[in-house]
Amino acid sequence: MNKSILIAATTREEREQIVAESIGNISGACDGCMAGLAEMYQDYIDGKREIREINMEFRARYESGIEAPERSGCGYFEG
Repeated sequence: MNKSILIAATTREEREQIVAESIGNISGACDGCMAGLAEMYQDYIDGKREIREINMEFRARYESGIEAPERSGCGYFEG
């Protein structure tokens, strides 16, 4: 049986583990790109927004081309 990943059903420590396991090594061996992903999910870890909300916002920005940091290689830079 799959355990819920909803904020109400998890502790902060469990949410940190969920994010870490989902994105792999968050220390990032590629110029900080993994650290950027971990930062993206900080609201979930802090219990402010569900993963679903964060993913929907990211997808909407990606598909619409709304202003976001440009990607350079593996990292991001403001440009």
